Amino acid sequence: MSPRSCLRSLRLLVFAVFSAAASNWLYLAKLSSVGSISEEETCEKLKGLIQRQVQLCKRNLEVMDSVRRGAQLAIEECQYQFRNRRWNCSTLDSLPVFGKVVTQGTREAAFVYAISSAGVAFAVTRACSSGELEKCGCDRTVHGVSPQGFQWSGCSDNIAYGVAFSQSFVDVRERSKGASSSRALMNLHNNEAGRKAILTHMRVECKCHGVSGSCEVKTCWRAVPPFRQVGHALKEKFDGATEVEPRRVGSSRALVPRNAQFKPHTDEDLVYLEPSPDFCEQDMRSGVLGTRGRTCNKTSKAIDGCELLCCGRGFHTAQVELAERCGCRFHWCCFVKCRQCQRLVEMHTCR
Repeated sequence: MSPRSCLRSLRLLVFAVFSAAASNWLYLAKLSSVGSISEEETCEKLKGLIQRQVQLCKRNLEVMDSVRRGAQLAIEECQYQFRNRRWNCSTLDSLPVFGKVVTQGTREAAFVYAISSAGVAFAVTRACSSGELEKCGCDRTVHGVSPQGFQWSGCSDNIAYGVAFSQSFVDVRERSKGASSSRALMNLHNNEAGRKAILTHMRVECKCHGVSGSCEVKTCWRAVPPFRQVGHALKEKFDGATEVEPRRVGSSRALVPRNAQFKPHTDEDLVYLEPSPDFCEQDMRSGVLGTRGRTCNKTSKAIDGCELLCCGRGFHTAQVELAERCGCRFHWCCFVKCRQCQRLVEMHTCR
């Protein structure tokens, strides 16, 4: 192997180790609860945290259960959004939780980083509004009368605090001194895109006050969107993600579209550095489970269809007996009673 090839392999290894460590905190999602953390020493025992995250944990003990919930939200939403794709966001019981898929600069890794940073921002924000945290509460900067004439009142979600904590906790590895690699730039960009997916979809919720609901006075507050909406928005960004490459711009490095004919990406877009594998065959070293045995849709021409999901290998068809509730009746008062019915259905699984 030539010296240049050796150097390139070493760089790829360093980037892989760096990228895996940057997302290892997601292992918190595997814990049943970290709400019992009441002593700083416990932070040292949390698997997956780098030293600076351990320090943040010690200074913010009460927030760590929200971080755990954010990690769980991120994984659940990822699995929902990718449930019909070859890579379906499956996790491992080891580090990193998504396997080596996240160590490559692919669009799948871009989505994982975006949805994870959004998950922490969302969970911490909701914890603030529900009174779980002493360090934050409702957003008191939203007050007075709006240009539309309604009164700002109630408890507006403190998204500024949630975003700030997500930045300090999730971005800590990439923002460490000297972390200016192309992969670090990619991760930071996608982390911020995840948080912006919440910010751009913040909504106004209102309540009417008056005789018989006449809405003589209307009070409103700002609220985070449902996390499912954030997931949908980031999945759209995933489908339209921009392939980029590092380039020197002035005195710093920046990511620019690899294809000069493409328009520059925005802060809300996802970016990636290298093409994805096809995810067809099992490769446990890379954390790829393959699609053998996956259920497919025989009539669909989309990615969930048997032709594409099974990668042209064909599929098995079997008659499966499903148990379901039927003949449900409401009984006064107050319960619903159903019978158990059996139904034969065709199930198709990839060869």
